Amino acid sequence: MTTATEHAIGGAVPRQRRGLAAMAHDSWVVARRNLRRMTRIPEIVVFGLMQPVMFVLLFSYVMGGAITIPMAGASSNIYTQFLMAGIFAQTVTFAVAGASAGIAEDMTKGLVDRFRSLPMTRSAVLVGRTLADLVQTAFTLLVLALVALAVGWRIHNGVLRMLAAFALLLLLGYAFSWIGALIGLSVRSPEAATSAGLIWLFPLTFISNAFVPISSMPGWLQPVAYWNPFSATVQACRNLFGNQIGPVDKAWPMQHAYGVSIVSSLIVLALFSWLSVRKYRSAAG
Repeated sequence: MTTATEHAIGGAVPRQRRGLAAMAHDSWVVARRNLRRMTRIPEIVVFGLMQPVMFVLLFSYVMGGAITIPMAGASSNIYTQFLMAGIFAQTVTFAVAGASAGIAEDMTKGLVDRFRSLPMTRSAVLVGRTLADLVQTAFTLLVLALVALAVGWRIHNGVLRMLAAFALLLLLGYAFSWIGALIGLSVRSPEAATSAGLIWLFPLTFISNAFVPISSMPGWLQPVAYWNPFSATVQACRNLFGNQIGPVDKAWPMQHAYGVSIVSSLIVLALFSWLSVRKYRSAAG
């Protein structure tokens, strides 16, 4: 049976106490709405794919032969093996911009006000949005992996480890999408949300082991890069893909990359989901 959450748009309905199962259902309704919107506006997906694909091609063919990897030298094919875990991780985190802009757009167009009038759990609006973004991110990773295979990237440790690597990437992306949710709830326009969602990601992703070995950075900057949670996920994925080129850094976060990646992603997820739902509830009055 179709519920009031799916049918009542705009009419004030008394709020009821609802359980966890109902919250999951409400979240799925919102997620389905956002996924349907993506299929009706394919430009959202197409332009979301263009940037990471361009990064792969530019870094592989333009800079790959100039960047030296310790104990491996400078080679575009070697660099492609080193690069791809960083590109994957950057792609899932850059989805923050889409999440923040989408939520800001819903806020400015009054759609969120309509959701507030329905007998649905308030957190479902944000959970549904972030789940839809997660599906889009997974599709982007799939296409990006095919492009990477076409330019010479290879997986050397089998299917199970490959799936574990992509699971770490999706966990990181889902955690960061909640940062995007908080940004979208905190700004006044989708344009501001896009800028606010991207500007801090560039130093986060570049002060890491994503594109160059951390040992090539100035000494004072290396601890920042080592303890960057982004670096831990990149290192863990390189290990799982079998793409580790040269020796693994002896810094503690790199030696324990799996644990650091999972724990840091869960901390970000717990903190920013709580902050986002709190912000949403306060805005809802």
